Amino acid sequence: MAATGGSARSTVAHLLADELAVSADTVVLDLAPRLASPWPTRIGGTQAAGLAGLPHDQPLTRSAIRGAAAVRRTAKGDWHVVTDGREWHAAPLTLPPQPAAWYQLAAAGGWQAVVADTAHPIAHDVLAARCSGSPSLTRAWCDLPFSVPILCAQATADGIQTLQQAVMVLHAEGLPLHRTVVVLAATADGRPAAVVRAAATMLSARAAAVVHLPHDADIRANGLQAQPARIRTRTRQAARELATAVLAAAREAFGDPLPDAPQPAPLPAVAVPAV
Repeated sequence: MAATGGSARSTVAHLLADELAVSADTVVLDLAPRLASPWPTRIGGTQAAGLAGLPHDQPLTRSAIRGAAAVRRTAKGDWHVVTDGREWHAAPLTLPPQPAAWYQLAAAGGWQAVVADTAHPIAHDVLAARCSGSPSLTRAWCDLPFSVPILCAQATADGIQTLQQAVMVLHAEGLPLHRTVVVLAATADGRPAAVVRAAATMLSARAAAVVHLPHDADIRANGLQAQPARIRTRTRQAARELATAVLAAAREAFGDPLPDAPQPAPLPAVAVPAV
């Protein structure tokens, strides 16, 4: 999650999926609108049906769900991406906003680890829900079984200010900062600025962990396309640190070993009258 765009959220989701795929059947759920998402480009050329092949008004089998997911092949292991990979001119899909619907989709697909790349600005979402008296999307995501929020921000003065404001909002609403992992994404090489180091120290006392994601020139120039990018060793090390922190936060909050996740209840059987 992030308070604003340009916070390296999708890059973090990608790197985390790379690491989780070593030990779990992993999927990334892309919640952004197609023309605002990097995922369709990253999986370009696949034959997966994507979200358009999963009609919301029809029963779905596990094979249909997994067949709609694109496969990302890496040296560490394969993982899946569920996104809308159609051409740019296709009509936008109406996707369910409720996190429970996405949880149900992932559970029906049989994946063990789910990385949800959200698109909503969390501080605005929480404040708007508070003012309207309705539940926030952010809380709904945090309330899913065994969820570990990952809060991304640029490691700049503006990024830190936005991050600190978001943390205050989350704290005021009683959201689970104790199992939230913060990722500070550098925008240039070199030692983090003093304001970034100070923020990391402050957040370490509130969050489960703070991970520094270094600047990677290859990712900045080429992105994370279908072909494996030449990711720097220190970027891989940060990704491993992130995955370790996420799993540690989950085990600390929910137990070690993690219990089986609840399965969504099936729809009740509907009697069909004889005609």
